[in-house]
This record gives sequence, C-alpha cells and structure tokens, in this order.
Amino acid sequence: MRDHAAAVAGFDLAAAARDTLAGSLDALNACVECCDRHADSDAIALHWEGRDGSSAVYRFSQLRELSARFANFLRQQGVQPGDCVAGMLPRTPALLVTILAAWRLGAVYQPLFTAFGPKAIEHRVATAGTRLVVTDPANRAKLDEVSGCPPVVCVMPEGEAARPGDFDFWAEVALQPADCEPVLRSGEDPFLMMFTSGTTGLAKPVPVPLKAILAFVGYMRDAIGLRPDDAFWNLADPGWAYGLYYAVTGPLALGHATTFYEGPFTVESTCRIIDKYAITNLAGSPTAYRLLLAAAEEVEPALKGRLRAVSSAGEPLTPEVIRWFADRLDTTIHDHYGQTELGMVVCNHHALAHPVRLGAAGFPVPGHRVVVIDEQARELPPGVPGILAVDRARSPLFWFPGYQGMATGAFVGDYYLSGDTVELNEDGSISFVGRSDDIITTSGYRVGPFDVESALIEHPAVVEAAVIGKPDPERTEIVKAFVVLGGRYAGTPELATELQQHVRKRLSAHAYPREIEFVAELPKTPSGKIQRFLLRNQEIARQQAAMPQAAAN
Repeated sequence: MRDHAAAVAGFDLAAAARDTLAGSLDALNACVECCDRHADSDAIALHWEGRDGSSAVYRFSQLRELSARFANFLRQQGVQPGDCVAGMLPRTPALLVTILAAWRLGAVYQPLFTAFGPKAIEHRVATAGTRLVVTDPANRAKLDEVSGCPPVVCVMPEGEAARPGDFDFWAEVALQPADCEPVLRSGEDPFLMMFTSGTTGLAKPVPVPLKAILAFVGYMRDAIGLRPDDAFWNLADPGWAYGLYYAVTGPLALGHATTFYEGPFTVESTCRIIDKYAITNLAGSPTAYRLLLAAAEEVEPALKGRLRAVSSAGEPLTPEVIRWFADRLDTTIHDHYGQTELGMVVCNHHALAHPVRLGAAGFPVPGHRVVVIDEQARELPPGVPGILAVDRARSPLFWFPGYQGMATGAFVGDYYLSGDTVELNEDGSISFVGRSDDIITTSGYRVGPFDVESALIEHPAVVEAAVIGKPDPERTEIVKAFVVLGGRYAGTPELATELQQHVRKRLSAHAYPREIEFVAELPKTPSGKIQRFLLRNQEIARQQAAMPQAAAN
C-alpha cells in the first residue's frame, strides 16, 4: 500500500495522463477511454440485473459495436460535437449505449434522473440546448409537458411500437452500420453536462471537461481501492454525479466491469446481488448503509465477510455505521467527500496508507490541495471551523470551469469555495461540520448538525435523524431534531427525554436538541441527501402561522 503523503508529494500531471489515458490531453474521446481501448480483449464491461430477475452480460467489444450503431443514428439526426444528448432511463444496457454513443461523436451526455418532473426536465434541456432525449415508456409521458421538447427516442419492449413521431431505440440501432470513427476533442471540452441539486434557486449547469476522467480514475484507484480482481458495484444512480462519475466513467476507464441493478434499493435486493455477483468492492450512500444497519438481523448473516472494501459519499457517515461494518460485517467502510462541481476530493483512501480518524472525511485526494479558509479567504489552522476550499492554482486535477453561462461567487482568487463548513485536524485530515447554511448558532455557540445527528443515531431506537436550528428570540436558534424510529419503538415524551439526555451526555449542554419531533420519514433529494432547509422552512412557516393567533390571545 502506497503512503498518502508520498502520493500527494509525488503527484505529476503529465505522468498521470500518460499512465491513465489512451490519448493525450489535447486529443481525447471518452468512448475510446471507457470502451474502445478495452474492446480487443474479451473483458466484461457490464453485469446487468433487471428488476424482474432477468440478467445479461455485455463485453466492451459488444458495447463498441452498439455505441457505433447508435452514434451513426445520432449523426443522422444532426448531433454534432459539443451538442447535448440526454438520457432519462433506468439502469439498463440502453442507458450505457446512449452514453457511449454520445461520447463517440464528441457530443455531451446529459443525465435526466427518472424521478424528475416536467418542469425540472424543461429547465435542464432548455438551458443545455439539448438536441435529443432518450427515454422509455415509463417516463415518456413527462416529455409531453416539456415546452420545446427535443426529438424523442424511446427504448421499447420487444413487440411494442413507439408512438408516432418517436424513434424506436433498438430498431434504429439495428438499421445502422457497426463502424463509427470516434471524434477527438480537447481535454478542456465537455463530455458531461451535469446540474447541481442546490437547496435554493434553479439547478445550475456544470459542464464536465474530458480531462476530469484523470481525476475520476485517480479516485477509483486510490480511494475506492479498485483492484483487477474486485467485483465492483456502485449503488448510485447514473442520473446523478456519483453514479455517472464513479459507476460508469471511472470503472470503465480502468477497463473494469461495472454493475447495474435496474430496480430500486431494498435490503433484500442488495444482499441478493452482492451474493449473486460475489461483490467485493461496494460504493453507495449513507442512506443505503443506514437502512442496512436498521435490518442488521437480516444483513449480518448474508454479508458478513463478503465485502473487501466499502465506500460512502453524499453525506458524512455516522460513527455507529462505521463500527457496525467493522465489528459485524468484518469489512472497512470509508467516508468520501465531494461535489458535483469537484468530483471526490477528500477521502479516507482504501489504497493509500494514512491515519483514519473516526468520523473524519479524510485527506485530500492526490492532485488536489484542499484547505480551510475564513470569510476573508485566509487559510485557517487546525481546530478552527471554516469553509472547505480547493486551491485551484496548486491542484492539477481540479477541473471545474464554472457554471455554464453564469457568473458565480464560487471562486475567490485561486480558491474554489465549497459552501461546506469543516475543520482541519492536527494530523492533516478534515472533519465535516455541515453545510454553511446548516450550522446552528445557539446562545453564542456554533453547533454542527452532523455531530448531533451522529449522537442520536447511536441510540438503538433511532434509524435516521435530521437536526436544524429553529429560530428562537432568546438563543437566536435552538437545536431541534427530527427523528425516524425503528419499528419497535413509539415516539413518546419519555423517549424524547431519553434521547435528549443521550445526546447531552455525549456532546454538551448547549448542543443537545431542546425539541424532538418524531416523523415517519425525512425529506431527501433523489440522491439521498437530507434536505434540512425544508425542515427549517417548515419551522419558520409554523412560527409565522402561530404569530397572529398569539397576538389575538
């Protein structure tokens, strides 16, 4: 195992490009990097499992031909290098063919998550100038409500015809020749068009340049610790950054097979697929891992000793989850931190040796200089909360060019500001405190919601928790917790008091939740991140509604 400090000190961009890419940073094609260069062997690219139990294996050689055929169709429809081609599909082989075909033409693949409604779709396709949308019958009706919708290609079940005016995906693939020369582009040219899932305002467009493939591969090797003999599964949907970057681009660029499960997450399906495909290297979100923990009696006998390495991204892991994987499943789960705009930049690395502090996000990924700064963009010492920032002038793998067509306050001088509050530790690792707008100020103290949530989840009754600052005239804010309980527990006043004392003993007198509300579920983004701002807005609305009544009394 390489030493992390040595990997950071010895990082060389030219050497990384030479060792990682088939092309050069001046002449790249994502389909070549993620498919064609591996197609002369008999290597498997995709293990696919349908929601009905059907399954299939696709080799790189098959995907080379299928992507060439669909790329020829796209070219007939006028798709040019730099144009956006959108996919609104579940995790199916057609999705992967669509992505690779767009890349083959030097076009830009744009993910549309299948849970999006018409307005979310309309904003994204209008902003990106999308030329064509590939979807399936389950999602097709949404496009009827999209103003100015581009032409539609529908992936039809065998024996069913596409509606008039639509193209039939597999029928068009069958009509096209099997050769299509890949179009080379510059490393600065985009190959993905992502949109942030921000808490306020419309989602912002994030063009991802081809040179980001270098960063994605580095993460797979050093942080995920992907080995040639691993069976790899990333639970994330390719409709979002973590899935598209690290369930598609990263493993395929390494010539490694990826795994698609078409159905929704369940404990049963997760255990079944890990068993069927002998998965040894797993990646996913804290939400998925909390659900596995909540079903520990079912999961432990099924997964104990099966997984070599497990990685988590999206929100910080709680210490209880980390301990459970180590003590009950005999494997190591590591926290990873990143953003749509960055990819993953702070990680506890499976393939690099460094200290691991329980609950810390880890150390910068080689090729990135990550610092903690204050509001004046001054770098802060250990133990002082501040904003996580990337020093782009000294981060050769930093690739974010800014939001397309938008001025942004994300950059201050050479620093990219993440908007997340963190602390630098004495050993050089970084601990996540919370989103800057999630930090609670109570009686002059600053409280990070993650610490309170972690303490709550350590109680056996609690499955999930979200903590916010509720406006308070005396304390500025008070700490309020929304708690989801396990099925055997009832949300009584006695349990609320017990949970308050549980947190108070573990943290401090000012950090425990003065209010606890038991709820059936927490609001989340489609990628599983807790939307604390919705809970804050709910509390503010409740207070405003109560004010006239109080005045009347």
